[in-house]
Amino acid sequence: MWGWISVSLLLAVVILAVIGEVTVHRAVPILKGRVIETLSTRFDSKVELDKLSVSVLKGLEVSGEGLRIYPVDEVVEAGDTDPLISLGRFSFRANLLGLFVKPMHVGTVHVQGMAIHIPPREMRQQVPKGQRHLGKIKMLVDEIVFDDSKLIIGTSKPDKDPKDFELSHIVMRNVGPDASWKYDATLVNAIPRGDIHATGTFGPWNNESPGDSTVTGKYTFDHVDLNTINGIGGILSSVGEFSGQLNKIIVDGTTETPNFSLDTANYGVPLHTKFHAIVDGTSGDTYLQPVEARLGGSKFTCSGAVINVKGKGHIIDLDVNVSSGQIQDFLQLAVKTTPVVMTGRIQIKTKLHIRPGPESVSKKIGLKSGFTLTQIHFTNPAVEDKVDMLSLRAQGDPKAAKPGAADVQSRMVGQFVMEEGKLNFSKLDYSLPGATVALAGEYSLDGERFEFAGKVRTDAKISQMVASRWKSILLKPVDPFFKKNGAGAEIPVKISGTKSAPKFGLDLRHSGEKDVADKSGGKN
Repeated sequence: MWGWISVSLLLAVVILAVIGEVTVHRAVPILKGRVIETLSTRFDSKVELDKLSVSVLKGLEVSGEGLRIYPVDEVVEAGDTDPLISLGRFSFRANLLGLFVKPMHVGTVHVQGMAIHIPPREMRQQVPKGQRHLGKIKMLVDEIVFDDSKLIIGTSKPDKDPKDFELSHIVMRNVGPDASWKYDATLVNAIPRGDIHATGTFGPWNNESPGDSTVTGKYTFDHVDLNTINGIGGILSSVGEFSGQLNKIIVDGTTETPNFSLDTANYGVPLHTKFHAIVDGTSGDTYLQPVEARLGGSKFTCSGAVINVKGKGHIIDLDVNVSSGQIQDFLQLAVKTTPVVMTGRIQIKTKLHIRPGPESVSKKIGLKSGFTLTQIHFTNPAVEDKVDMLSLRAQGDPKAAKPGAADVQSRMVGQFVMEEGKLNFSKLDYSLPGATVALAGEYSLDGERFEFAGKVRTDAKISQMVASRWKSILLKPVDPFFKKNGAGAEIPVKISGTKSAPKFGLDLRHSGEKDVADKSGGKN
């Protein structure tokens, strides 16, 4: 009896093994055909699949390698073009009964090493409608989980690099043929380095122009290390929303950088922005329209573009407008002098340009600007005393000109160009009670050197600016030589030195040259 039972069991095992072998043998071409036909129909494209493996130990366990989907608008011959989508490996499970059901239902598909390569529209050739791939959707998928994937958006522009996005983890749900797909994605941004987490919808997929496929979502951009950009420092975070197409995404968001810095000063200043931007995913160009920002206690706006340049990086061109800011906020960011040279209110309109290249931002940045400063106070007591005493002497009250005797309110208007770590002032007009100072010169952003020359025009005459009566009498004959253009005196001056040792003095040599030129009619 037991012998018959053993033989029966053995026969049953053999029969099951044969059935399993037959099932697997038949399942492989069935499933391979369903995968290829479903994807060919969905993407209206040629599909290739190198390998498919099936196990029936626990239902249908399917895995595949070397899946390639080619662009719909290409006349595809073997080796003629890169695939639109390629998958390194994929796997899923299904019920055995699924072999007999059309369409077959699959819960979750796991994908490793996917690459999506979207060619530029200009480089595609239309395929006649008669050559389109016709078929049926034979598999329905609830969810696809992608790991270690990437998206590459090509460009036909010779001065642009293709855009390459690392997609570390993406979950897509409700993956239907004609509806938007819900996604939950984690991306790695290369420069500046940081993680982007986004949720939203993608699609429907546009077969004929993948770059026109719709995308919407909300994002967070955390722990962004700005030090990965040469010359900039700080840790940034950003949140926002976006919508549009892959080739034209509209983004609205905010950023917070508690310790934003430039290597010209290495001093962190809090920076907050609220922005509206249009991003061209096909080129990487970003158009800011506009940005509302706050640096320290100073509000300002800017608009412009960040343009991708092939093999070099980005060109940044912005129009910046500060209607009423604190000069100390900008000096803390840009100049190493501690404390900052001055405090006060600033109005400025400037064109900012940062050229591409590997150099530090402080070496690449350029500014061309006009500005107005009011309520100026110099933080160096020696400088402030000299300014206060100059004002008193210029008003004809030299006896009161002592350190700490006055608190002068002054104003400055200027025009400058900043490049190569230096400020070049073509105009620097400084006015205070009793005097105006017109200068031109250069200031290094490290505070180690400045050189200015110009003229001081005073209400008082030279003889009225000295406290000693005898000196005043002796200087009266000199008054006519300096009394010019309606001023009590016009005195050539120069200011030079360093942040720790400024020097103020007369520039009589240039005055003499000017007088000679005046007498000779400007001829040598």
